[in-house]
Amino acid sequence: MSQSIKLAPHNLKKLRDVNPMLMSYNVEFAEVTGGTFWKAYTPGQVAGTEEFHVEPSSEGIAAMYKDLMQVYPPIDLYNEKLRKLAKDLGPAWVRVSGTWATKTYYDFDGTANGRVPDGYLNVLTKEQWIGVLDFVKAIDAKLIVSVSNCPGLHSAEEPWNPSEAEKLFSLSREYGVPINAAEFTNEPNMMEDTGFPKGYTPADYRRDQDLFFKWIRANYPECILVGPSTTGGDNITFGKGDPNQKAGGIEQVALQTCNCADLMEGTEEPLDVFSYHYYNGVSERLASVMPNAHWLAEEANNELYLDTALKFARTYAPMRDKYCPGGEMWVTESGDAGGGGDTWASTYLDVLRTLNELGGFASITNGVIFHNTLASSDYGFLAREVFDPRPNYFAVLLWNRLMGTAVYDSEEPIREGAHVFVHSRKDGKEGVVYLIINNSLTDTTFVSLPEEAKRYTLAGEGGNIRAKVMTLNGNPLVLGENNALPALEPVKQDAGTVELAPGTCTFLVI
Repeated sequence: MSQSIKLAPHNLKKLRDVNPMLMSYNVEFAEVTGGTFWKAYTPGQVAGTEEFHVEPSSEGIAAMYKDLMQVYPPIDLYNEKLRKLAKDLGPAWVRVSGTWATKTYYDFDGTANGRVPDGYLNVLTKEQWIGVLDFVKAIDAKLIVSVSNCPGLHSAEEPWNPSEAEKLFSLSREYGVPINAAEFTNEPNMMEDTGFPKGYTPADYRRDQDLFFKWIRANYPECILVGPSTTGGDNITFGKGDPNQKAGGIEQVALQTCNCADLMEGTEEPLDVFSYHYYNGVSERLASVMPNAHWLAEEANNELYLDTALKFARTYAPMRDKYCPGGEMWVTESGDAGGGGDTWASTYLDVLRTLNELGGFASITNGVIFHNTLASSDYGFLAREVFDPRPNYFAVLLWNRLMGTAVYDSEEPIREGAHVFVHSRKDGKEGVVYLIINNSLTDTTFVSLPEEAKRYTLAGEGGNIRAKVMTLNGNPLVLGENNALPALEPVKQDAGTVELAPGTCTFLVI
């Protein structure tokens, strides 16, 4: 059913101001050191013409990983193309973390000589960390990390100690690129599966997070304390047919899980920022073991699917108010699907979800969303190693250039064909910017525009919702000579009735 929208850009009710670095991203620790990560999908699987299927193993998900993952070399953070495209996105937080970070030994003096010490799973060299610091400095970013908390550092019975963390923090400060924010660990509610010492409990975590935060406040007081960085759990319900259906989550594959309250109740050191992780579900790689948590491509435009990110935000906002009153809420990992992204994550189809998450999150709260990742796996903004931009890259580039920090009430209820969000203009001029997502793939949306505007309409090339190339006002968005960005020019839109084609995302600058 076609929708009609009447824009009223004057005298809008202001909801809030949001962080200017709302759209940020992760660089996985496994990318920095080199290591195991998800195998890429084939071109046919990305296009949707080739089925992706994994046969469940009676030995569990760990036994399946050998067919789903491969070892990659370290990312080249000195690559000029990578640096240019990252800087073009504008100021951002760069999060260097992930499960890999929990189990990494910092071999900054070279004594390990490439050998992984007992109780760790990988090694970070001084040169690799300086590469991170140089990258952060070159693109004018801020840096957030998590630290080691594994059997190599201490047992469950022994309190956490800062011997490893001090290496990371002191080198960063001495090099002139200090760590601006820190989470204690990545996804701690998965306990041993995230790399903690054997027998580790939520009580052990609470003890050790307090120790970590006290140590930071005493030695690096300028560093923002972020937590608890949980994933899944917390009784969040989302389903593909029944809104009250609980989709499968990490509890199906992890040995032990706990909720946010288990990690935070009784802690002594307050948070500066509340954090959690969000994924819409799991990718095809994990669908055979968590079928209820996987969405099909045909569902990636529907209301339940697009509301998932916002349901997470609405669920965690009261927890933020309890454990970090007055603080921002950061989604320190976000993406379409856990397990490296769905087959369509690198196509235009995922742009609907990405822009809807940005607009919806900003209408609910203030904070930062860290897209997973900048340049790794199928959900990365950039393709691994070659660093070619994917549709999501250009979508957030346009968001960053157009959408200001003041958020207004659109006065339009969210419904199929009419996901409407309003911000101030990024250029500082008087007026507003509307983002209108027509997530219907069959019906045109009609917009009553009261005055002339600049129009930017995004679509899949050739009308293909799973296109690897996105168009802006009909022009393909691809890099030019010397990796130059394409012109992101609007078209003039006269006042009157504006037609928005099915499956398009349109910015109207008024």
